Amino acid sequence: MSQPPVQPIRVGGKSALAQFSCEKCGAKLEYAPGTKVLRCRYCTHENVIPDVVDEAGAELTVRENDFAEALTKLAGVAPMLTVGQIECGACKAVFTPAPNTTATSCPFCGANIVLTQHSATIIKPNAVLPFKLAREQATELYRHWVSSRWFAPTKLKTRALLDATLRGIYIPAWTYDTATTSRYRGERGDAYYVTVGSGNNRRTERRIRWSSTSGVVSNIFDDVLVLGSQSLPVEKAKALEPWDLHGLTPYEDSYLAGFTAESYTIGLADGFEAAKGIMDGIIRATVRRDIGGDEQQISSLNTSYADITFKHILLPIWLSAYRFHEKTYRFLVNARTGEVQGERPYSWIKITLAVLAALAIISIIALVASNK
Repeated sequence: MSQPPVQPIRVGGKSALAQFSCEKCGAKLEYAPGTKVLRCRYCTHENVIPDVVDEAGAELTVRENDFAEALTKLAGVAPMLTVGQIECGACKAVFTPAPNTTATSCPFCGANIVLTQHSATIIKPNAVLPFKLAREQATELYRHWVSSRWFAPTKLKTRALLDATLRGIYIPAWTYDTATTSRYRGERGDAYYVTVGSGNNRRTERRIRWSSTSGVVSNIFDDVLVLGSQSLPVEKAKALEPWDLHGLTPYEDSYLAGFTAESYTIGLADGFEAAKGIMDGIIRATVRRDIGGDEQQISSLNTSYADITFKHILLPIWLSAYRFHEKTYRFLVNARTGEVQGERPYSWIKITLAVLAALAIISIIALVASNK
């Protein structure tokens, strides 16, 4: 299929999210997952997504932003983007709706909402991880997941398969790079064994000899990932990891065509505080290795962070949110790897029947055994 000449996209300045129309029939183009094209669903015409270049014409790559500088001079340093946003009154998710939409349901909780938009200026994403799985692939995963939930109510299976729709959502995230230096004080425990008691009470006991210790350890962290919102269940969203961040591409509006983009509600500074919590576990493991011995105790730990950089990125998820008996349940698919996570209600009737069946089987086995 012949393609129109591809012009590079130059970045700089403030802009709203672009819209893309088919040159042949005028319909709205959408990003085709797993490709680098925008495709018309009606006439199949395609537009290649151009490379992103700077003002000098050089192709951009995904780069890190200086964290300290961005915090002190955020508006002047980090590229900004002005977008139209709505906030769901039920779950407080903030996202950019499809154009020319006046009423819809929230993609994160399924609540019906009438759109009242406002403009917001946010840090522009550095990069996007484009959708790789198409809707059809995600739908098949969804159907398989629902049908395999034996203890789910039958009505849920019917409703989920017929009524629930999968939506493509880009969720915001921060990644942080930093070098850490950690000074610690603690105790090193070395095990030794003694024999105690006499006669039948004679035994060997393990004991610990403690000695004070201190030191300094260093770590280098790359792409510590923190989600930029709390719209999704934390455990389920975390379980979608790992993300193949090597597939990140410089941000370009074309990748968002046909999808909903959520805005971050966890800011840059708060995101780094969350990243510190993630790094703390690794730092403490490094300290314990440095202390050595059989057991370790850390009494004080002071960590400094240097060469901090960040990226604001968008991650792709296929999401279905449905309401069942006035409660919201969500189904999520990592649109890169196909990892599936979901929530569902339980049918207490089915559980009760299963328990009764198990008790009946146990009773029969016991009766047969007693008659032998």
